[in-house]
Amino acid sequence: MPARLNGMRVAAVQATPAFLDREGTIAIVVDRIVEAAAGGADLVVFPEVFVPGYPVWLDRTHSSAWEDPDQQAAFATYLDQSVDVYGPEFEVVVDAVRHAGLFAYVGVVERSASRGSVYCSLVAIDPIEGIVGVHRKLKPTYTERLVWADGDGAGLVAHDHEGVRLTALNCWENWMPLARAAMYAAGSQVHVAAWPGSVGLTEDITRFIAKEGRLFVVSVGAVYRSEHVPDDFSLRGLLPDGEQYHNGGTCIAGPNGAWV
Repeated sequence: MPARLNGMRVAAVQATPAFLDREGTIAIVVDRIVEAAAGGADLVVFPEVFVPGYPVWLDRTHSSAWEDPDQQAAFATYLDQSVDVYGPEFEVVVDAVRHAGLFAYVGVVERSASRGSVYCSLVAIDPIEGIVGVHRKLKPTYTERLVWADGDGAGLVAHDHEGVRLTALNCWENWMPLARAAMYAAGSQVHVAAWPGSVGLTEDITRFIAKEGRLFVVSVGAVYRSEHVPDDFSLRGLLPDGEQYHNGGTCIAGPNGAWV
């Protein structure tokens, strides 16, 4: 979804990751960055934890049954496919941004240096400076607390690109008044709201934030269906066929609250 925002062209990537496949999803990210650049985008944004995907099994299985071998295998897979944002695998994305000459926000499941926790993170990548910020979701929502650790306020900052102040928050953070206030105080002109993917989540809050903050808001979400879950995933048998987990909801609103 490309759109021109006062001279800045934005590409919001509504897509499906190669679920639980870090390398496969990184390849998708690189392809979309190249596509966005070819379309003249100055900014490209990806959904919440697009790499390697949102933990769709949490609300659909007995996910707190810690002693269940299938649950243990599911969480182990998620940890194994998480992202070291300063490692060689993610450097491919940084290089793609550099070659494309645009700015990017990429949602990842970030593996910490201690390897004991993972975070719902948004990585801010500048075409010249590389990674200029990693924002960890302040407080995971509902069952997300079973898999992601709490973040902190270090990422509540703005980034400058081509004279435009950019900010970004993950999902429920966009409903937190103080988190939004931090973005406004940072001078945000274009705010990125990254979601798992839901029209119901974005259709009202996107316009509200835009009008409240008098800025442009880009909400971006992914598409997940049951067939996107690999057959060899340990909990696949508990996830019925034919289900739509997330339906995108990608949209852009302007400072007057109207759709762009």
